Amino acid sequence: MIRIKTIATLVLFLFLCIPGRVSIAQQTVDEEIHSLETSVTDKKTDKKKVKDIIEIDNTFYINLAINVVAVLIIITLIYYPNNRKKDYIFTYFIFNIIIFLLTYVLNEVKISMGAAFGLFAVFSMLRYRTDGISMKDMTYLFIFIATGLLNAIRLELQETGIINAIIVASTFILDGNVFIKRELTKNVQYDNIELIKPEQHEALMEDLKKRTGLNIHRIAINKLDFLKDTANIRIYYYE
Repeated sequence: MIRIKTIATLVLFLFLCIPGRVSIAQQTVDEEIHSLETSVTDKKTDKKKVKDIIEIDNTFYINLAINVVAVLIIITLIYYPNNRKKDYIFTYFIFNIIIFLLTYVLNEVKISMGAAFGLFAVFSMLRYRTDGISMKDMTYLFIFIATGLLNAIRLELQETGIINAIIVASTFILDGNVFIKRELTKNVQYDNIELIKPEQHEALMEDLKKRTGLNIHRIAINKLDFLKDTANIRIYYYE
């Protein structure tokens, strides 16, 4: 009888103690989970703060200086002497600087470089509605945009210098009027329609050279107007 009472007392004691221990264990687990969640949140916040910081160091100024020097060489020694156009110089320079800064910022804040290349593509296809841009001017615009983009992606100093040297040298060789003669074109209204005939080609060339004073080496007839006895001729000549 005494054993039965003792066993009953132990069972009752255990029954009363276990829920308390379970409650304490559950509370401990909840506290640990809350601590982990707070730690993860703090890490995300710190990471976001670090992500939004843009570091402007010596590399930024060096790359910017290389970029500006390359652009000035192309504009002052190649583009302007051969094309004599001041209208687009401001546009070329500002486009280059803006692309450089945008690419640098996007690269620093860890945003995908796809965004930078998207901007690059949009600006490359830009056309001005107020004024027609020739294919050559569009090519120069592409060169200045590409130069700004390449100089802003934080390559090694030697690699950056080599890339800029290749761009400048290629532009000079192809449009510097040194290794390749620079061919110009012009449309003229011609009134002596009798010389338009194929058998009068040499006489037509000599007459156009005499009238224009240009070193014409080939021509193309664009349009004939027999009502007015005129022809629209495109002449090709070397500067």
